[in-house]
Amino acid sequence: MLEAFIKLKQQINNMARFDEVKDLILSLEGDFDKFYNKGNQAAGTRVRKGMQDLKTLAQDIRSEVQNKKNAEA
Repeated sequence: MLEAFIKLKQQINNMARFDEVKDLILSLEGDFDKFYNKGNQAAGTRVRKGMQDLKTLAQDIRSEVQNKKNAEA
């Protein structure tokens, strides 16, 4: 019973990480528009920072996936 609860909690946490990725991308949409269509340089800086945050988040998720694959093998 406890193992099932822990597994469910991990699944929920993993989906939360995926939601973080989606939220980050959606939060950058306005800055992409401001930079590419309106030439706002400050928005470009925010886009670059957001992309760096996305890279870090993606690497964390990749590591989690690899660890899970290795644990199940």
